[in-house]
Amino acid sequence: MQEIVIVDAFSAVPFSGNPAAVCVMTTPADETWMRRLAREMNLSETAFVYPTEGGWHLRWFTPKVEADLCGHATLATAHLLFEDSHVPPDRPIRFFTRSGWVSVSREGSWLELDFPTHQPEPVNPPPGLLAALGIDCASYVGQYPSAYFVEIDSDQAVRDLRPDFTALANLPRPKVCVTAVDSTGRGDFVSRLFAPAVGVNEDPVNGNSHTALTPYWAGKLGKGRLLAHQASERGGELRLRLLGERVGIAGQAVIVMRGRLV
Repeated sequence: MQEIVIVDAFSAVPFSGNPAAVCVMTTPADETWMRRLAREMNLSETAFVYPTEGGWHLRWFTPKVEADLCGHATLATAHLLFEDSHVPPDRPIRFFTRSGWVSVSREGSWLELDFPTHQPEPVNPPPGLLAALGIDCASYVGQYPSAYFVEIDSDQAVRDLRPDFTALANLPRPKVCVTAVDSTGRGDFVSRLFAPAVGVNEDPVNGNSHTALTPYWAGKLGKGRLLAHQASERGGELRLRLLGERVGIAGQAVIVMRGRLV
């Protein structure tokens, strides 16, 4: 029977951060089965991983679509591989994905993803974007692959957002990242990520969005190292490093459930 494990990523505290389901397999699985299992789990992503030459082959599925890149489910997968001794604790894990090779290294309880950056490009707000977010104006509107990128002038306003998910789902791009500088002194910036078009109204903690958030805020704040908070209900913390055209996205993770498919 196939084991499936629930891992909370970007948090060391159970029932916070972003939960991902992870299936460690010995060989590739049927795609229809993976899609159905992801729909059954009904989490923002379910990860499927098996060994391949030079590392591990990794795929991610939302309840509706296959994802090109997913940070929290990659972190969750790496945490499980380390915890269950599938890989040596002192060596990075290399994953082959739809977005190419990505790696995860371990330092104590923290795992760091090595992902490509996505510099947001400024655009005019598409019709309906600001209204769907419930705001009148934005300090900046841009886009990066698959997502709109919106900076507003208050971190509390980010926390208070109550979007119209139906309206967001009808925008040309399936995801919307909203961010602001962190005025609390606990970090550098906060963000939230909405993706109703792919079956996830709000992603509790999204690693992929930080491939765009990191170069944006590094340039704006003049810092190569950043501390970020995702201001969802579950919340999460990320340590970030800008590494040229790559970004280091570090977080913790905790296993909360193990089960077997029957």
